[in-house]
Amino acid sequence: MAAYDEIESDIAETRARLAATIDELVDRASPKQIAKREVASVKAFFVDPQGAPRTDNILKVGAGVAGFVALLVLIRKVAR
Repeated sequence: MAAYDEIESDIAETRARLAATIDELVDRASPKQIAKREVASVKAFFVDPQGAPRTDNILKVGAGVAGFVALLVLIRKVAR
């Protein structure tokens, strides 16, 4: 009977671990959590941990946007 009780206990522990894992996966996959992680990632790119702006990254993105706009303007002028 001891082996049966041990197996039953192992099954119960496995079930509890599986339930916790599923709960964690559901939480990680929720759109709200995904959005929070992405917002935090973008904020971390533009702001350092002390809250100061990361001007180097801001300038890089600004230059990229300006270059893209200039390219669009150039393409429009050539296409006319």
